[in-house]
Amino acid sequence: MRRVFEDRAEAGRALADALAEWRGAPETVVLGLPRGGVPVAYEIAHALGLPLDVLLVRKLGLPWQPELAMGAIASGGALVLNEEVVSYLPPGSDALESVREREQRELERRERVFRGDRPPLDMHGRTGILVDDGLATGATMEASVRALRKLGAKRVVVAVPVASVEARDRIAAVADEVVCLSAPEWFSAVGQWYRDFRQTEDAEVSELLERAALHAAGDKQ
Repeated sequence: MRRVFEDRAEAGRALADALAEWRGAPETVVLGLPRGGVPVAYEIAHALGLPLDVLLVRKLGLPWQPELAMGAIASGGALVLNEEVVSYLPPGSDALESVREREQRELERRERVFRGDRPPLDMHGRTGILVDDGLATGATMEASVRALRKLGAKRVVVAVPVASVEARDRIAAVADEVVCLSAPEWFSAVGQWYRDFRQTEDAEVSELLERAALHAAGDKQ
């Protein structure tokens, strides 16, 4: 199925329809991957009456080949390692720890920006619906799924408007469920499936998270 979305908000509303069975589900949280996944996730959380949060993931790249991931770190202290790539490091090297410390500082900075004074992410015994605006390779989403399991999630659902066939299949192998509205055979970039694919800024992410928190507080009153 080929489909072009007007923007991330429209994609989120379409995904919410496909996720209708999760409406009001207990112990379930919608998690957007910053930054582009958060506007999509906001629409899903709003439509389904579920809490919204973010899962920050930082790749740990080899120092001499940063695009090759030794692993990843995520919100809540989760660490996922690719032992095959780690084995490329010389014996006794402190490169992994050095890269991890650097990326941890950046992750914590983004946590402060996006989360503010809201409590840390707690996924123990909960279902996480992981959302992004699309998947090209699926590498970041795979790390996110694995990290969410390390954070104690009992079930991981991945929801995306569009993905390459390869990325969709890659995620289907690690998630409990994948909801993907479109997986075109010809795929070069996520942005080609949106009419408006402008960059999502930090301020927009923070605003959407704050708005979702206010909605949740109002629903409890």
